Amino acid sequence: MSFQHRIEQGLAERRAADAYRRRAVSQSGSGREISLNGQRYLNFSSNDYLGLSRDPTVIRAWQSGAERYGVGSAGSGHVTGFTTAHAELEQQLADWLGYPRALLFISGYAANQAVIATLMQNNDRILADKFSHASLIEASMHSPATLRRFQHNQPTSLDKLLQAEHSGQTLAITEGVFSMDGDSAPLAALHHACQQAGAWLMVDDAHGIGVNGSQGRGTCAAQKVKPELLVITFGKAFGLSGAAVLCSESMAEYFIQFARHLIYSTSMPPAQACALSAALQRVIAGDDLRQQLQQNITQFRNGLADSGLQLMNSQSAIQPVLVGENQAAIDLARHLSEQGIWTSAIRPPTVPPGTARLRITLSAVHHEQDINHLLEVLNAVTATPGE
Repeated sequence: MSFQHRIEQGLAERRAADAYRRRAVSQSGSGREISLNGQRYLNFSSNDYLGLSRDPTVIRAWQSGAERYGVGSAGSGHVTGFTTAHAELEQQLADWLGYPRALLFISGYAANQAVIATLMQNNDRILADKFSHASLIEASMHSPATLRRFQHNQPTSLDKLLQAEHSGQTLAITEGVFSMDGDSAPLAALHHACQQAGAWLMVDDAHGIGVNGSQGRGTCAAQKVKPELLVITFGKAFGLSGAAVLCSESMAEYFIQFARHLIYSTSMPPAQACALSAALQRVIAGDDLRQQLQQNITQFRNGLADSGLQLMNSQSAIQPVLVGENQAAIDLARHLSEQGIWTSAIRPPTVPPGTARLRITLSAVHHEQDINHLLEVLNAVTATPGE
């Protein structure tokens, strides 16, 4: 089979399965409203849970950082790309989350890949929640370690795997808040099982950091758990991009010496690090934003309680509406767009077959009338035969 034939066959199969992905061009960025393809919509697909992507203090911090450092870092952090802005942000994050060290990465995907690729060796094993993010599963599959997957959010399933005889090191992996279902992991039980077995726990809290816990310290803090490795990302509640790994002093030095994703990548722009420092201060002082977000979540869930739509068990900003078949999810998303609402139809392979859904995400910047309009449209769909 030629490359071209392989490409054409893969695209044809994706179209036939109603799983073909298309990108929409935004003319406005991602806020409470979004302009796509010349049309304006209420935006219920953004991960900007606290609305910080448009916070004036964060924007000014980026502008000030750019004036001081320029718009790029111009090198790896191991060469010339590690600035005072980066060092200060790493220290602020470590102090905030109670770890000896924090290391910045260009993305959450890169951070997860780096940790697993650097840490795991032959004869080691990785025990990952079945619904873990693609970056975690892909890195695990490509590592020399053996990958086993435990049942979603089931500590007894993890414990059973931990009890199996094994000679190498064991790393258990989960998310704090799961990106497609919106539910939270039982971290205390998972961590206890790991401690009993001498294993380490790695938590990717991309969707919990900034939202959960005191001062927005995340799902681990909310559940009073301190995993050996904590990954946080800045593309959600922080309103920016990038990531950090929180760990011990020796582990940080190990990553600096051996993590190829860290060594051979241009570091994030110093101006971005300045903006992230400002966003961190807004997160820490953001009880008002978290309270508003929780009110919006409650309003949405209460408004669909008697609709007949299948909401998933999520108390987070991620509120999936389970539809089932791919085409039905596409049709429902299209219907909402015709009513001025933008939300994403999520289909396999991102989620298991037969569980296509609308992935509705809520933000602190949504107004009460925004959510009311969304609820009116969704409730009207279930009340209309044939929709």
